[in-house]
Amino acid sequence: MTQQSWPARYLDGVTALPESVTVTPAAHGLEIRRADNGVVVWRYAEVTQTQGDYDGEQVRLERGTRTVEALVIDDSAFLSRLHKVAPRVAARFHNPGLRVHRPALVAGAFVAAVALSLGIYFWGIPGVAVFAAEQVPVSWEEELGETVSKAMMGSAEECDDKDVTRIVGQIVERLAATVPDNPYTFRVSVVRRDVMNAFAAPGGRIVVFSGLLRRTDRVEELAGVLAHEMSHVARRHGTKALFRDVSTSIFLAAVLGDINGASAAVLDSAKTLGGLHYSRQAEEEADRDGMHMLVAARIDPSGMISFFDKLEKPAGREKEILKYLSTHPPTGERVAKLKTAQGRSAGPFAELSTRAAWKTMASACNPISREPK
Repeated sequence: MTQQSWPARYLDGVTALPESVTVTPAAHGLEIRRADNGVVVWRYAEVTQTQGDYDGEQVRLERGTRTVEALVIDDSAFLSRLHKVAPRVAARFHNPGLRVHRPALVAGAFVAAVALSLGIYFWGIPGVAVFAAEQVPVSWEEELGETVSKAMMGSAEECDDKDVTRIVGQIVERLAATVPDNPYTFRVSVVRRDVMNAFAAPGGRIVVFSGLLRRTDRVEELAGVLAHEMSHVARRHGTKALFRDVSTSIFLAAVLGDINGASAAVLDSAKTLGGLHYSRQAEEEADRDGMHMLVAARIDPSGMISFFDKLEKPAGREKEILKYLSTHPPTGERVAKLKTAQGRSAGPFAELSTRAAWKTMASACNPISREPK
């Protein structure tokens, strides 16, 4: 036979001594039978459940605002009966029948939360970062570029050789003229450091280390590097990467509750942008756009190909100094695509400098020895 009534303890809200009663869930409300057989009805609209959501926990129901009356029932089956006899109002009260599903619901909620977090991390943040980077003014990018380039150059001296400055300026001017509606003023700094590297900072700042110049055999190879780096600037690859890096750091810091970490991410990202690894898509875009710039500027594009081809075959000590490999990893596929693109171009091309003259100029920016002779 189905149980219909349950023993309970009634607290009148005035005295501390509980009264033993019997409570019966009915369609119209809770029927409370007292020791003197008097019956009091609590209408469901007046009742609030404050305990009894968990297995083993007593069910506590309360009524009133100023003077709060309470019923305490030890058996949660009381709630199951209430849901059966008064289904229209039962939503106000916990249903013990759902407890068997709680572990699955909790697990499902956890999985959903993880999936949402991963979605934000891998798709939401990059998407927002790209959009934000495209909205910032060029003046802001230029300020950021100054910070990045100073961090990249460090204490190394800038090469002010007139011949090198002249030919680099000539190349940049020819390449920039091929970019329609170009908002950037490209400025190239050649730094005296025996590292084979070049880097495009946001806003048009480009840093070229003298080790890269020394490794080139002709000036067209330098032109290929500059075209590639200028394409990174025009596509805002560095700015997008910075926004993505900062956004991701802030997201992770927020998840971990690390406010200081979020603040530090904003300050450090600009300084660490020099170690940036561009995505494969970004590198392919810079390759393609750089090749188009060279052809449009009437500069022999084979220089870009021959330079990247060298990066495929480092030998000896060059393996240590070819830092350019870490940020611009060349692949045979990339070189093959460049050769295909170059095959569709035709000269004549401008002669920027003879090989002999260029080798002399390139060596003029070698690091200056501070050791006594």
